[in-house]
Amino acid sequence: MLLSGSDIIVECLLEQGADTVFGYPGGAVLNIYDSLYKYSDKIRHIITAHEQGACHAADGFARATGKTGVVIATSGPGATNLTTGLATAYMDSIPLVAITGNVSTNLLGLDSFQEVDITGVTMPITKHNFIVKDIAELADTLRLAFDIAGSGRKGPVLVDIPKDITAAKFEYAPMKPIGQAPAKIDEDELNTALELIEHSEKPYIYAGGGVISANAEGELKTFAELCDAPVSCSLMGQGAYDQTDRRYIGMLGMHGTVKAAAVLNSCDLFIGVGTRFSDRVIGDPTVFGKNAKFIHIDIDPAEFNKNVDVGCTVKGDVKEVLKTLCAKITRKKCPWTNEVISKNFGEPVQKGTDALPVTPQAVITKLDELTNGNAVIATEVGQNQMWAAQYYKFKEPRSFISSGGLGTMGFGLGAALGAKIGRPDKTVVNVAGDGSFAMNLNELITACAHNIPIIEMVINNNVLGMVRQWQRLFYNKHFSQTTLDARHINYAKLGEAFGIQTFVIEKNEDIEPVLKKALEISKSAPVMIEVRVDRDINVLPMIPAGKPVVDPITEIDLEV
Repeated sequence: MLLSGSDIIVECLLEQGADTVFGYPGGAVLNIYDSLYKYSDKIRHIITAHEQGACHAADGFARATGKTGVVIATSGPGATNLTTGLATAYMDSIPLVAITGNVSTNLLGLDSFQEVDITGVTMPITKHNFIVKDIAELADTLRLAFDIAGSGRKGPVLVDIPKDITAAKFEYAPMKPIGQAPAKIDEDELNTALELIEHSEKPYIYAGGGVISANAEGELKTFAELCDAPVSCSLMGQGAYDQTDRRYIGMLGMHGTVKAAAVLNSCDLFIGVGTRFSDRVIGDPTVFGKNAKFIHIDIDPAEFNKNVDVGCTVKGDVKEVLKTLCAKITRKKCPWTNEVISKNFGEPVQKGTDALPVTPQAVITKLDELTNGNAVIATEVGQNQMWAAQYYKFKEPRSFISSGGLGTMGFGLGAALGAKIGRPDKTVVNVAGDGSFAMNLNELITACAHNIPIIEMVINNNVLGMVRQWQRLFYNKHFSQTTLDARHINYAKLGEAFGIQTFVIEKNEDIEPVLKKALEISKSAPVMIEVRVDRDINVLPMIPAGKPVVDPITEIDLEV
């Protein structure tokens, strides 16, 4: 059938299973938005307050659902406003297709109004990108974009489409997505891994975001039971393993548990599954797991021996690799495992002050209890992010939505909105710091305008908490530009201005009743909570950058 380029775009979205898109209209995408108007009964469009928020929302939608997120922006500043969101998705391997408009093909390269070389700009922060200069290539380019975004090591793909291509007409024939079969796993690599597992007496499994991406949580659990191993997860791997299970020993890395760090020092086999061994996890690479042999399972061979030298690598889809290993492993019994699981390693406990007695630990622990660990928790970046990861017990994958690799302040609110739209059955809470909140509070407009019922929880300590913590430890307590007292934000009035009911937690007696009220309201409307805490409640344990993971800081001198 003969269709306009803009209708072909929408037909391709439907063809690829996309029923929700996020974006912001503008001149170069007016044809696309006209088609979205015609197809509004088939595709839901969410307009955000800012294109960056739209990109984060598409990202959060993808993380929460496992589907490929879609974002649309106009040319020039609309397209460049996507870059932080694209880089965020790229660092965390999130499937995303960004469609940007551009000036007509005859105006390209002439410094035309709102023209930008967005494919050149985004080349380092996308898995691939395209500019479509021939309408005959439009449908196949969009299909390829979805295929690239959602296959192998997933990631964002950008398709830039000049305005005249969206106006031109061409024959369109629908096609069903084919998908790619998993690549064959090398038998020698598998046999080497099996041999190492067989001879191990102290195995340790470390799971990353690749487990979630591959939908391999079931295989991971079976694998851990067959190996009789304790399990730790990366920040991106939160929820890959049920944290209420006895085998789970906590997060590993800069702000991981004392137990996860201590067990690393005594294991004889370290099995990294779907992880890139981030510098925030390994600390000093020369002593990381120094007493252990390594197995590294990942879909991307570029990660092998990049940050940690490993003896055994297994390339392949994590789900398929674990399934194959589980079929061949002889069930083990390792007395060491029960010993380390049962041992108390003395995790730090947070304390408030007389003036501000509430702690993030108490609030998030109570939130976990009231939601039975079944909420989707989004975060901003900083102390709020670490507290959420430390104190909420994630039972399922796709329940922790956070910017791990790029560390994007301003990510969480947009991502929470996308997650709620993708998973309307779930309670969705964005745990924010007051610093990050100031970067994205405009997206409260989106929450209210579309009545997206999330909880926005702002942990307000009137400082840029994580930066202040580093200044205290490593910069002679020079608290340069990290004290935010002068802002004097009245969160209740701010929420009222956006049409969002707001509550305050400032005493321990407030925690449970406020959370219960917010959870009830969030069944049908967005709600905000301000949690007032002391500025010097720190995130502990902490491993200084580049230092051995097995030697965490568990106390900080608070003398000024």
